[in-house]
Amino acid sequence: MAWTKRQILLTLLMVITGSINSLSTKWADTIKSVDRYGKEKLFNHPFFQACGMFIGELTCLLAFKILYKYYSRRADGTEDVNELTKGNRNFNPLILFIPAMCDMTATSIMYIGLNLTYVSSFQMFRGSVIVFVGLLSTAFLQRVLTKKQWSGIVLIIIGLALVGAADFIYKDTNSSHGTNDVITGDMLIIIAQIIQAVQMVVEEKFVSGQDIPPLQAVGWEGFFGFSILALLQIPFYFIRAGPPVTENSGDRLEDVIDAFVQMGHSGKLTTAILGTVISIAFFNFAGISVTKELSATTRMVLDSVRTIFVWIFSIAFFHQDFHWLNLVGFVILLSGMCIYNGITGYPLLLKIKSCICSRRYGTVDEDVVVNRNAQDVEQQ
Repeated sequence: MAWTKRQILLTLLMVITGSINSLSTKWADTIKSVDRYGKEKLFNHPFFQACGMFIGELTCLLAFKILYKYYSRRADGTEDVNELTKGNRNFNPLILFIPAMCDMTATSIMYIGLNLTYVSSFQMFRGSVIVFVGLLSTAFLQRVLTKKQWSGIVLIIIGLALVGAADFIYKDTNSSHGTNDVITGDMLIIIAQIIQAVQMVVEEKFVSGQDIPPLQAVGWEGFFGFSILALLQIPFYFIRAGPPVTENSGDRLEDVIDAFVQMGHSGKLTTAILGTVISIAFFNFAGISVTKELSATTRMVLDSVRTIFVWIFSIAFFHQDFHWLNLVGFVILLSGMCIYNGITGYPLLLKIKSCICSRRYGTVDEDVVVNRNAQDVEQQ
């Protein structure tokens, strides 16, 4: 069946807000502003930025409460059938604490890595989470991967290796970081994906059976992540860590006071931080809705489209150099992700054909077209 206007709007919202989230976070890293000591320097506060992301996730809980209140007042049972509010709403939020801690750790490490590498590489290396989820689910969830999924994992690894090789071989003339910093950033992002894979496996094993409304789950993880990371800002202020992890005055691991001072001295920087907070809230909402109304596979494809937009904007506005090896790596990476998720050329052609039929001859059931073509193939 052809997509409805609402589904098209949700897919556009997901791609746009997802792209804005990565780009605004990197934009903040490139802005110079006067710090608390009167010195102009780049904004380098990954833990502070991670807190902002969790604030964005926390707003999902607020959105859930508002939606639930609105539907409940209608007194027609809508809250129990609507995709965004139905499910087990009376659960112990502490079951989300461990996944939230994984998310908090992974996000913080990723933002340190993003500060050191290119935003396009950051987005591509996030695709490695599929590899680790596949391996961990095999080990701890007793899931058996198919030959196609193993083939997809191999292609993803090859694609990521080519992207990493491009970062190592080519020195970006417009980058403020050396090759060692860029490779360190790439490695940190991969490490973060291992932690996020642990989060996904834990959620599947202990949380998925609870039938928790997704908005509520994301909101509670945002609450735990923000609360713990905000408290950690205190010891981080006294922990010393030098470059490339941090370049704060006094080599502090994090200086939240300095972050607010820099934001106060730069409207662009404040806009970038707010862009991260607001975009992650809408991105989570759109991603959950796409998964509910379309499929998780569609969400994966849209996430790949987001990578393309991030890459284009990175070249256009962050003056990142274009390298063919990056493009080859991305194509192989995308192919591996499609194979792993069961997206092959023939079903895609069938979907295109069904869309053409629906436009030329009116509404045509996609399943009818797919089944009819499948029968034709069997007869041949």
